[in-house]
Amino acid sequence: MSLNRLAFHGPLSEARAARFVDRLTRTKPGTVLDIGSGWGELMLRILAALPGATGVGLDTDEGDLDRGRDNARARGLSDRVTFLKESAVGTTRGPADLVLCLGASHALTEAEPPAHTAAALRELRRLVTPGGRVLLGESYWQRTPTDAELAAMWPGASASELGDLAGLADLAVEAGFRPAWIETATLGEWEDFESGYQCDEEEWLAAHDDHPQAAEIRERLDQHRSLWLRGYYGIMGQAYLTLVPVG
Repeated sequence: MSLNRLAFHGPLSEARAARFVDRLTRTKPGTVLDIGSGWGELMLRILAALPGATGVGLDTDEGDLDRGRDNARARGLSDRVTFLKESAVGTTRGPADLVLCLGASHALTEAEPPAHTAAALRELRRLVTPGGRVLLGESYWQRTPTDAELAAMWPGASASELGDLAGLADLAVEAGFRPAWIETATLGEWEDFESGYQCDEEEWLAAHDDHPQAAEIRERLDQHRSLWLRGYYGIMGQAYLTLVPVG
C-alpha cells in the first residue's frame, strides 16, 4: 500500500507537528531516538531545526526505513541520522535527550494489551536522559465502545485493551514522568490520516476496476473503511503526551 499522501503515519497535522518541533527543540536535545520510526518525518524535522543533533530511527519495515533514508539524503541530513531495521524490545540504543514514540508503544514490549502501555512507559523512562523529553503518541478510548462497535473493529477488539485519557496520564506519572503537555488528535486529523491511508489505492481502483487484482484490493479497502467508520470512528482517540522524567 502506498502511503505517499501521508507526511506522518498517524493522525498528525502539519500545524501540530510544527508545534511539536518548536516545543521539543527548546531544550536543545543533542540526541534523538525514534521508536517505531517508520520514515521518521517528525525526527527529520526536529534534526533540521537542531544543527549538530543526531538521530536514530528503529523500525522493522524496510520500505518505510528506505523512505526515511531517501528523505534524509534529500534534506542534507544523512550524516546526522541513522535508520535501523531492528526491534526496539530491550533496545540499547538509548538513552537519548529526546525519545519519540508515536503510535508505537507495542514496539517496546512483548506485553499484551492493556499491560503494554505501562510496560512501554517504563522502557521510555529507561531510554531518556535526565532532563530530557519523551513524546508519546498513544491510543485511548474517548468513551467505552459498545459491543456492536467492538465487533466492527479489528479481530478480538475488547473494551479492556485501552484505557481513557486520564488513566493514560496516570500511567505516565507512575512510570516516573510528569506530563508537561497533554493534547489529543482532532477528528479532522483522523479523517485526513484515514483518507490519505487509502486514497492512492482508491483512485487506482476507480481506474482499474477490471484488473485481475481489483477484487482483492476492493475487499481490503472496503474492510478497512468499514472498520474505521463503523468501528473506532469518534471512539478511539490518539493522545500526544510530552513527558519530563522525574529526578
